[in-house]
Amino acid sequence: MMLRFLAALAGACLLFVAGASAQSKTELLWYSQAAFKITTPGGKVIMIDPWIMGATKIPPELKDLGKIGKVDLVLVTHGHGDHLGDSMEIAKTNNVPMWAPAGLNQWLATLGLMPPNLVPRMNKGGTIEPFPGVKITMTHAEHSSEMILKDPATGKDTSYPAGEPVGFIIQLENGFKIYHMGDTGLFGDMKFIGEYYKPDLVLIPIGGHFVMSPQDAAFAVREWLKPKYAIPMHYGTIPQLKGTPKEFTDALGSTSTKVIVMNPGDKIDF
Repeated sequence: MMLRFLAALAGACLLFVAGASAQSKTELLWYSQAAFKITTPGGKVIMIDPWIMGATKIPPELKDLGKIGKVDLVLVTHGHGDHLGDSMEIAKTNNVPMWAPAGLNQWLATLGLMPPNLVPRMNKGGTIEPFPGVKITMTHAEHSSEMILKDPATGKDTSYPAGEPVGFIIQLENGFKIYHMGDTGLFGDMKFIGEYYKPDLVLIPIGGHFVMSPQDAAFAVREWLKPKYAIPMHYGTIPQLKGTPKEFTDALGSTSTKVIVMNPGDKIDF
């Protein structure tokens, strides 16, 4: 009887350890462009730049906001349509905050397009702790930010300033750090970001024209950021974004950084 009890106890312990191990993982789903869904080790879901319904490269089965499931937080790097995307609808449906450049969120509240409590303000250098063990810091990005919205009074498309573009450092419950760079060109403080925040994973634009080229991105990763992993993004969706993952890896050469090339709709665990 005692042997059976000990065997059962050992089995229960193994199940507990296996469960704890599974919970310690970070799941990343790439929709396309700069849109990611992060499921943290604690089970929180963070959507970043969720351009989904209007995107051209997303698998058809994912072009349904109802299939996203629960969302706990939305992050938006700037106001361009392929980044602001479906963020407002997702935030309102889930009644969760959408963190974005302060100027962007201010306009959405002022225009009455978002309830003020769902568009809190923060700025570059600011850090929030939305969940226990999770810290999100807003960083610089070298780009532009404006948004085309329907004017509530006239019904016409109108261009609005949308604050300054940003990136995000996302530190998860287990200490794993993701740097979503947003849309950006090279800037010297990438070196500071690499040395100070030490990101484990960098989500890096490589398309060129509006963002870094593959060669620029490779320089940033090799010389300044030096992460464990890099996932190329923001390429191949429009003719101007000509950069390819192969060009990026070729330019990167031999480094300690592991490049992970995803296809739209792919998931990966860390």
